[in-house]
Amino acid sequence: MQVLVKRVYDAPEGADGYRVLVDRVWPRGRTKEQVAAAEWLKDVGPSTGLRRWFGHDPERFEEFAARYRAELDGNPAVEQLRRIVAAQPTVTLVYGAKDEQHNQAVVLREYLTA
Repeated sequence: MQVLVKRVYDAPEGADGYRVLVDRVWPRGRTKEQVAAAEWLKDVGPSTGLRRWFGHDPERFEEFAARYRAELDGNPAVEQLRRIVAAQPTVTLVYGAKDEQHNQAVVLREYLTA
């Protein structure tokens, strides 16, 4: 099992394996073909309130990660993602944020592989 993360604006590659979009909101300016995700699990993304509070501010990332993990603990969509990860040799969590180090996909990968 390998879980990768990749920006939705980066070109899909064969090494991505099974691509899952993990944003609650569809990425701006991208078509379904460009996203090339096998599934869109928007319910696994952070809540609207948490996403707005975070605002992609790196200084808030640690608190965001803690709050997001707490949301994931009670989120039934996580089980669907766990089943996908168990069934696929490689899963790429696709996200739209510009910051490649401070985003929900990074937290989600750590959460799934811990």
